[in-house]
Amino acid sequence: MAKNVSKGINWAVLLSFVVLAQLAGIIGSAFTFQAIPEWYAGLEKPFFTPPSWVFGPVWTTLYLMMGVAAYLVWEKKPEIGKIRAPLAIFGIQLALNTIWSIAFFGFRFPWAGVAVIILLWLAIAATIRSFWGVSRTAAYLLIPYIMWVSFAALLTLAVALLNP
Repeated sequence: MAKNVSKGINWAVLLSFVVLAQLAGIIGSAFTFQAIPEWYAGLEKPFFTPPSWVFGPVWTTLYLMMGVAAYLVWEKKPEIGKIRAPLAIFGIQLALNTIWSIAFFGFRFPWAGVAVIILLWLAIAATIRSFWGVSRTAAYLLIPYIMWVSFAALLTLAVALLNP
């Protein structure tokens, strides 16, 4: 008798993780939107700064991938002891993601953004490493995220240096 190897997707949980990740972006954007025309637009920016319209689609996609990655780890719930720490680390990096927007745009303090984005990068790396032990697919889904945050860290540092 053939065994059914496909598992059903728990759409409610998947959607919850995606919404949670997107919520981090929504909270961060609350601090970003007002600061862009009032403050950020007047800052000196490096030559490699992407156009403003790029950030929304990139972050929306990355938050979607983060939510799916967290779901793939949660899906291993029979091994609950194995998923607690990775999901906790995921939560920490998600909080740091939001805190970066508050530090950089909310406080309008690029150097605070530099400090937070370094911690964020380390937390993402720790999340990828912890996800790797549970779901390699989940870990791979976070690679574009750490690459974008690496670029964002360079951009944040450049803005801080250009605007003492």
